[in-house]
Amino acid sequence: MLYLYFVLLISGTGLLIAGIVEQRRHYAALHAIPTRVLVNGIRGKSSITRLCAGALRGGDLVTVAKTTGTAARFIHPDATEEPVYRKFGIANVVEQIGIVRRAASYRPHALVIECMAVMPALQEVNQSKLIRSTIGILCNVREDHLAEMGPTLDDVARSLCRSMPEDGICVTAEKDRFAILQEEADARNCRLIYADPETVSDEELRGFSWFTFKENVAIALTVAELLGVERAVALQGMYDAPPDPGVLSVERYVTPTGNRLAFANVFAANDPESTLMNVNQLLDLGAINRPLNVVINCRPDRVERNGQMGEIVPDLKPDHVFVIGHPAKSAIDAIPAEWRNRAVDLGGEKRAAEEFMPVMLDAMPDGSSLVAIGNIHGQGEELLEFLAELPADDTPATAGPHTPPPAVAQPARLDPYAAYPAAYEERYQAAQTMEFPDRPQAAFGHGGNPPPPYGAGPGEPEFQHTEWPGRFGSAPGADPDARRP
Repeated sequence: MLYLYFVLLISGTGLLIAGIVEQRRHYAALHAIPTRVLVNGIRGKSSITRLCAGALRGGDLVTVAKTTGTAARFIHPDATEEPVYRKFGIANVVEQIGIVRRAASYRPHALVIECMAVMPALQEVNQSKLIRSTIGILCNVREDHLAEMGPTLDDVARSLCRSMPEDGICVTAEKDRFAILQEEADARNCRLIYADPETVSDEELRGFSWFTFKENVAIALTVAELLGVERAVALQGMYDAPPDPGVLSVERYVTPTGNRLAFANVFAANDPESTLMNVNQLLDLGAINRPLNVVINCRPDRVERNGQMGEIVPDLKPDHVFVIGHPAKSAIDAIPAEWRNRAVDLGGEKRAAEEFMPVMLDAMPDGSSLVAIGNIHGQGEELLEFLAELPADDTPATAGPHTPPPAVAQPARLDPYAAYPAAYEERYQAAQTMEFPDRPQAAFGHGGNPPPPYGAGPGEPEFQHTEWPGRFGSAPGADPDARRP
C-alpha cells in the first residue's frame, strides 16, 4: 500500500511540474505577440476576425488569425489558410494554446483570434489564461445560447463581458446594451470604444465583393486605428481579405424545370434579429427579390431556435414557408395563425433532399428567391448539396441601386475531418516541436527568414520582445505587458 502512495505522489508531482512548464511556455508565447485581439459576441465573429486581420495586413503589420465559425481556420500572415487540426474532430478551448504557439513562431505584430467558448466561466478562462488579450471585441448581443448565458439579453451581455481585457481596450458595435457593457468595462478598468456603423459610407461598403455589415467594418476600422493603420489602407486590406466560408452569399441556379432561382444561404445568422437583418439587406441591395420563399431547417436539439424562426415569418412576408428537418412542428406551430396556411411541411428525420427538394422547387415560379434560415446541420446540408448540383444561372441579374459586384469565386470547402495533405501534416507536426520548415519570404516580417524555434540556443532568451510605440497612444492597456508581474 505504501508503494502505491509513493507512485501516486511521484505521478502527481510529475504532472504538477509538467503543468507549470507548459504554463510558462504558453505565457512566453503570449509575450512574443505585442497585440492580441480576442473577438467575442453572438453573431459575425468569424467575419470580424477576417476583416481585422485584413485591415492590419493592409497596414503592413505581420498578423496571424484564427476563426472558429462555419469552418475553423488558421490564417497565416500571407493570408493563406488551412483547417484547424482537431483530433477526433472535437473542438476544445484548450486548442487555443497550440494556436498561440504557432502564431508566436512568426514573431507577429498581432494575433486576431475568435473566442470559441460559450459557457461564461470558459469565456473568462479563455481571456485570463489562454489569450490575455490587449484588445477585446464584443461585436453584439443577440438572442442565442440563452440556456448557457441567459435567460435574458442583459444576462447574455454580462456573460460576454467576461472576455473583456482588464486594463485594456474593448471595441463594440452594440448600442442597445452599451450601458451594461460600460458598467462591466469600468469594473475591469477597461476602455470601452463604440464603433459607430454610420461612420462607414455606402461607397466604402460597396468595395466588398461579398456581403457584410457596416457594424463589422466599423469595428475592424476602429481596431486598425488603434494600431496606427490609416483608414484607406485598412479598407484595402479588408477588400483583399478572403471571406469566411460561412459568409452571406447569393447563388443563382436553373431548376430541372427550367425556372430561374436566386438562393440566399442565411443559415449562419441563426438568431431571429440577425436573420432579419441579413434578409432585409439582401432585399435592399437587390440581390434577392420577390416572390420570396423561405425554408426553415429544424434540429431536435434546437427546438427553441426552430420556434424563433417560425415567429419571424410575418416580418419576412414570404409566399411559401417550407419546413424541413425534425421536428418540423416546432417551427410550424410558432408561425402566427394568419400565416400558417403558407407553411409546407417537408420535414422528417434523415429525409433525403431527393424527396423534398422537387416539391419545393415545383412550388416556386420562375424568377423566385429562396432564403434558407435556421440551422445548417442535417437536412440543411442536404439542401445545399442538392442545389450545388444544379446548373448555374448565367443570365444577368436585375441590378438594384446598390447591387454589389459579383462575389468572388469561393475555394472548395475544406473538410475538417478529412485527412490532410502531407504539407498540412508536416506543418502540424512542426507546430508540436516548434520547428518550422522554410517558407517563402512574403510569409515573414523578418527579412524573409523564418523565426527561430523556441529556446534558440544555450543561454539565449526564448523571445526577444519588441515594443511598438505609438500604436495605442495614451490609452489604458498601451503596454501589453502592463498586467504581468
